[in-house]
Amino acid sequence: MRDLAYKALQAKEKLTKENQKEPTIEQIAKELNVEKEEIVVSLDAIQDPLSLQEPIYNEGSESIYIMDQIKDSKNTDELWAENITIAEAMKKLNNREKTIISKRFFDGRTQMEVAEEIGISQAQVSRLEKSAIERIKKLYK
Repeated sequence: MRDLAYKALQAKEKLTKENQKEPTIEQIAKELNVEKEEIVVSLDAIQDPLSLQEPIYNEGSESIYIMDQIKDSKNTDELWAENITIAEAMKKLNNREKTIISKRFFDGRTQMEVAEEIGISQAQVSRLEKSAIERIKKLYK
């Protein structure tokens, strides 16, 4: 991977001298007779990692760090609060209901799959799921 990256850098330098402008990834890939995705991956592989604590702007005592510029849509405050609420609600269910809700909504299984796994009918899974959801709704209204 690194060998390809260094060859790509050499090809880039050569093409820049020949054409008097920086070549595209496609041009470098064509020069080396490889796929452009391979060039991109290889060049990424030789990049030094950055710390999220690295300051990108500093004015006196106030700094802005890389971490401050990255959006985390997975771990928002709202999601965190929802996860706590769901965890608390799950504690109120019996073991069978917990298993059904977990397999259905966290593992993405169908009612038929859950029924087969725990050895009950799909209709029973449906009833238990519905009653567990109703209980959770009553607790958090």
